[in-house]
Amino acid sequence: MNVSRIALVTGANQGLGRALVEGLAARLDPADLVLLTGRDRRRVTDAAAEVTRLPGTRARVEGTVLDVTDTDAIARLAEELRARHGGVDIVLSNAVARLLPEESQSARADEFIDVSNTATHTILRRLGPVLRPGGRLLVVASSLGTLGRLDPRLHHLFDGASLDQVESAVESWRAAVHAGTAEAAGWPRWLNVPSKVAQVAAVRAVAARRRDRDLATGTLVAAVCPGMVDTATSRPWFSDYSQAQTPAEAASAVLDVVLAEHVDPSLYGELIRFGKPLDWHGGVPPVEQDRLLTP
Repeated sequence: MNVSRIALVTGANQGLGRALVEGLAARLDPADLVLLTGRDRRRVTDAAAEVTRLPGTRARVEGTVLDVTDTDAIARLAEELRARHGGVDIVLSNAVARLLPEESQSARADEFIDVSNTATHTILRRLGPVLRPGGRLLVVASSLGTLGRLDPRLHHLFDGASLDQVESAVESWRAAVHAGTAEAAGWPRWLNVPSKVAQVAAVRAVAARRRDRDLATGTLVAAVCPGMVDTATSRPWFSDYSQAQTPAEAASAVLDVVLAEHVDPSLYGELIRFGKPLDWHGGVPPVEQDRLLTP
């Protein structure tokens, strides 16, 4: 079995995902392999070639086509990783659908939920079992992923929930968006809030079942908040970017967690921001984003 480290990054053609690949390629060893994934074959191939040519690149970089909304494709990739390499060592689930403030939230709900949530659930289910001992599986979320960001009426759907229950809550939310009943039930108009809470809840659900075994083998399953990052996806939502990080800066902090020699038990299964866990029950529902969506 190949004992070199295998890393996989989703949504890696540009922005934070691309920076994560570049950082891994620079910080891993020459015998290690970084898989840069995205939906478009040409963009994936070009991006992998560009990272390979960077002067700081040490590890091997390969482009792999992966549409994270294709659950069967994720399952096939997991099986391929198991068969070829005995599993995977680093999984960074980073893919997100770009959404602009002027776009209809309800019209884009299916795409947004499929990319951010259904894909996250599938990655946890399929790639979690092939994560090698000592590995890292991180879902890129945000500080909006704490339970306090939701109306208290919705807390019971995610607090202490199993992965099946999180999936059910997400599908109920999706149905309510389409039925026009979501706001009356307490769901925020901005899709990103419940989506991020659900992502973190899914990670917590999986981590709760794996915790003892993973900590015994130095394995980390967690969500991560990279902080404000100046990307094409996030820029339209904020008027002040003076404190924003470049993708490379944000990636560096995430990779410090990924490549830490030892796993801090206080980080396991949590939402991590700059190396510290955020309070799952903390936060308040954001109002500014909903204000942006008010006609």
